[in-house]
Amino acid sequence: MPEVSFVGHNKHIIVPEGTSLLEAARQAGVFIESPCNREGTCGKCRVLLHPGYLAGVYHERGSHTLSAEDEQAGYLLSCQVSIRGDVRVEVPEKGQLLLKIVADGKCRIVKLDPLIEKTFDPESGTTAVTSGGELLVTEIGDTTANLYGVAIDIGTTTLVAALIDLNTGERLGSKAALNPQALHAQDVLSRIKLGSTVEGLTLLHKELLQELNRMIGVLVASAKINRSTIYEAVLGGNTTMLTFAAGASPSSLGKYPYRVELNTISSYASADIGLQIADHGQVCFPPVASAYVGADITAGIMAADLPRLKGVTLFVDIGTNGEMVLAENGKITATSTAAGPAFEGMNISSGMRAVAGAIEKVLLGNGTVAVHTISGACPLGLCGSGLLDTVAELAREEIIDRNGRFVKPGSELFAMWQGNLEVEQGRTRFRLAENVILTQQDIRQVQLAKAAVRAGIDMMLLTCSLSPEDVDRVYIAGSFGAHLQVSSLITLGLLPENFADRVEFLGNTSQSGAAAFLLNRDIRSDAALMVAGMTVLELSREAAFEKIFLKALPFPQLLKQHNEDHYGV
Repeated sequence: MPEVSFVGHNKHIIVPEGTSLLEAARQAGVFIESPCNREGTCGKCRVLLHPGYLAGVYHERGSHTLSAEDEQAGYLLSCQVSIRGDVRVEVPEKGQLLLKIVADGKCRIVKLDPLIEKTFDPESGTTAVTSGGELLVTEIGDTTANLYGVAIDIGTTTLVAALIDLNTGERLGSKAALNPQALHAQDVLSRIKLGSTVEGLTLLHKELLQELNRMIGVLVASAKINRSTIYEAVLGGNTTMLTFAAGASPSSLGKYPYRVELNTISSYASADIGLQIADHGQVCFPPVASAYVGADITAGIMAADLPRLKGVTLFVDIGTNGEMVLAENGKITATSTAAGPAFEGMNISSGMRAVAGAIEKVLLGNGTVAVHTISGACPLGLCGSGLLDTVAELAREEIIDRNGRFVKPGSELFAMWQGNLEVEQGRTRFRLAENVILTQQDIRQVQLAKAAVRAGIDMMLLTCSLSPEDVDRVYIAGSFGAHLQVSSLITLGLLPENFADRVEFLGNTSQSGAAAFLLNRDIRSDAALMVAGMTVLELSREAAFEKIFLKALPFPQLLKQHNEDHYGV
């Protein structure tokens, strides 16, 4: 059988002929990122084949192709390569990605009244640990001073865990990390597909729990406490992520009628899930409204206190899924739309996660490009916020038209930006830095993503017989949303123009809302009642949605001096 050697990692593995190079790497314990789950669409699993070993591979073709220069240099996409002989390849050493993650979120003030309590009995010299009055365990001695919980946000891309003292309500520390599942499948739908197999579910559940347990270990070490004194964890996250956390199959979430089979009302034993806290610890899953309006939105609604706000409030969590909530004097309507992976920098030519070197802010003017990267490092690619900034700036400068088309070569604007606009094989692209480009297809991905979110907002307003002028305040939640600029959202048409002075960024309300669940038992019953009375709008069943989506595709800028003939096709 063929031998695969991973140069630089000092690892070798014997595999059956026909094994993909990506699978061989995973079996050998070599990290190769593949967020499209081997569909051949993201282009992130690039490796370098050593000269002389071309006969050892059979190169298949996915929808993503490398540039001619990369192919000539010997680069391959490992998910598209089948092994038929001995090969030697080089894989970039990446280690743990240092993501820029928003760990904190705003939350209303809650009364300290946790579900988990401790009561010391002087006569017996023991401490009773109870959950809602029910005995969990009896401990020797007076242990009332040691009562902790963890509030965890399980995002599709990122994880955040906060350690909280349930005696005082004090936040003792937080830890953020990449969700390891994102290395195998970036968006929710591809993750459901992977997790619907026995092997995929085992992989996704195991890697998620290993990372959560590692994060908890860091928190308790920093706080100098013992894991055994953490008696409850509250998990915020979308329905799919909570399903994986419970070790349950997500298959029912991926096909009509999109049933939620996970019980998110009662608590689970931490040992049953594999979360390493107290032996008799509990894991609380906040209630979910539907397959695609999950506990992260429930937590966010409670954190923002939407049921008690007067007037009309729009709550939007922008990510691979766009979840939206409209609160009208306590009446809650919610929906979700598949924005896709573009907002995370995936499926974009120079897209990358929010790590050092990622361009996160862009400004164009007078034929010059100014970029700001995470950590001030040399520009390596575009993360989601930088991507939206770039497209918004291109639209504002009229380098692209309402339909996202670049100006034609030979036009006045092309000449003005000739240092950045270039044509390769008849296709125009925009260069922001030496190794960072934006293509026509990239712009199309942004259009599709922003149109999905905007159409969801417009559809919800239409259903509730409201107009954008009726909205009193707009809350943008989520780690990704915290990095966005209102001006870019307006320029792109993701938000209506009259929202410009009504937007407030709340940060990670999935995590802050989960903390509120930890600290106050009544929030759980309030959330259950709120979800029971919520109206969930299924956009796929709305006849008007497709028309509204198509209307939301163009950028809303008005061309001042250039007609349509100045743009490509």
